[in-house]
Amino acid sequence: MFIVTLTYIRPLEELDELMSQHVGWLKKHYDSGLFIASGRQVPRKGGVILARSGNRQELDAILEQDPFAKSGCARVDVIEFTPSMTAPGAEVLKEI
Repeated sequence: MFIVTLTYIRPLEELDELMSQHVGWLKKHYDSGLFIASGRQVPRKGGVILARSGNRQELDAILEQDPFAKSGCARVDVIEFTPSMTAPGAEVLKEI
């Protein structure tokens, strides 16, 4: 599994102008089964995406296509990990 963090490096107004494109990009990758959760950081300084494990190079190529990253509005960082424990009801995360 991958934890992807986006850190905003441009004013929020610039990100808001790209939001509909960013959401479309997210939906595309939810539809493909790659993304399993996403949302804004609190306070709003970036975002987080949980992605299924797999090929890191393919994930990096997909992340480069995010409108926020392509425009230089956000920095992208990726952490890969293997879930070994989960809360009841979230056991499926160990299988991803």
